[in-house]
Amino acid sequence: MVIVHALAQVLADVPNPGPVDPTQGAKGVGLLVSYVKWGVLIACGLSALASGGMMAVGSLSNRPDAVDKGKRALLWSLGGVIVVSVAIPMVNTVFGAAG
Repeated sequence: MVIVHALAQVLADVPNPGPVDPTQGAKGVGLLVSYVKWGVLIACGLSALASGGMMAVGSLSNRPDAVDKGKRALLWSLGGVIVVSVAIPMVNTVFGAAG
């Protein structure tokens, strides 16, 4: 019991500084993050279009393996869109709070 009390006292003395913007308000980091966000959205859209084309070509040329790969690629690209749609507001909130 004494150890727990001593540990609580030690942890109470640990400083807890507030968050500090490591970029010192640099606009370049925000611009880079914006380019990455748009790049990821564009990549998800292009992969969805490519997977739809792969399914179409595979079904017209009687290649069931290409159709299956296209379906999996479409599901992964839609999963990527969901992840990006959750991540972008989180990144915006973090960078908005840093400023």
